Amino acid sequence: MTPIILPGVETLARQIKDWGRELGFGAVGIARAAVPEDEAWLKRWLALGRHGDMEWMARHGTRRSRPADLVPGTISVISVRLDYLPPEAAPAEAVLAERSLGYVSRYALGRDYHKVLRRRLQRLADRIETAVGPFGYRVFTDSAPVLEKALARDAGLGWIGKHTNLLARDAGSWFFLGEIYTDLPLPADTAPSAHCGSCTACLDACPTAAIVAPYELDARRCISYLTIEHEGAIPVALRPALGNRIYGCDDCQLVCPWNRYAQFAATRDFRARDNLDAPVLAELFAWSETDFLARMEGSAIRRIGYQRWLRNIAVALGNAAPDEQARAALAARADDASALLREHVAWALGRHERAQQR
Repeated sequence: MTPIILPGVETLARQIKDWGRELGFGAVGIARAAVPEDEAWLKRWLALGRHGDMEWMARHGTRRSRPADLVPGTISVISVRLDYLPPEAAPAEAVLAERSLGYVSRYALGRDYHKVLRRRLQRLADRIETAVGPFGYRVFTDSAPVLEKALARDAGLGWIGKHTNLLARDAGSWFFLGEIYTDLPLPADTAPSAHCGSCTACLDACPTAAIVAPYELDARRCISYLTIEHEGAIPVALRPALGNRIYGCDDCQLVCPWNRYAQFAATRDFRARDNLDAPVLAELFAWSETDFLARMEGSAIRRIGYQRWLRNIAVALGNAAPDEQARAALAARADDASALLREHVAWALGRHERAQQR
């Protein structure tokens, strides 16, 4: 990228924020293309092995924390928030309490956010290009080594909470983040102060104690990691704590006091589809691979694949009340071709047998 020198960059920055809000973003901010303190934190986190199987976290090195290493010429980062909390979805707490149902993280109930957010970011970039002419940029939506929470914080969009998610006083944490790396020399915003205070609700609520200390997450224990990123067997010791969570986990967000200010998604793209806001576990477990691929078309869930989807549901069925429907669903897959699934089904059936003997 060749840096562009523009007059009136303060005015342009204000316009970019106005255009972003017109496109439906909850907030737009600008950060400098450097997060040195967060780079040190990232190196420590990786050294402790807390990234688990996510080897790509280490593979990209400092490109994650140095935007100009990833996209040469980057000077500024435009960061955006997009609210995703789906209105009219079944209450999360009620679903978690009903063990015959499966819990899907609220962000994945509707259309794949990568597509929705990237399209809007591209429209914002096009609007900027119309105003200033051709400029260097690249759009990111959780699609490359980007330290997005640190950049969003520095862009003034919120602070990083004790659960390691970004928090905003006016929007809680139920939002996606996206970025435009650019060679435009835009004025940076100021990072807000943190407002978690002495609250430890997120640490206390984590089912697997994955938040090992304030602001420190061990992904190897995190239910979102285990049900989405982890490809192998879910550790036996952690399976009971998964409850009926079959894709992701929202517990740390559900208890956060700041989420009383969360905003519902304005776009219909994030509305719950296929009754995923309160699905019956036994019915999900009966889906064929063809069913899974068809029903999950356009969903972020599709990328974990059919076998991991069944693996997660098997664990949830093992944690369900020991009734005939759950046992029959599990027994129907006891001889599945997948060794991974057979092992999880056997574990789940064993749980039911032991519960009956009590």
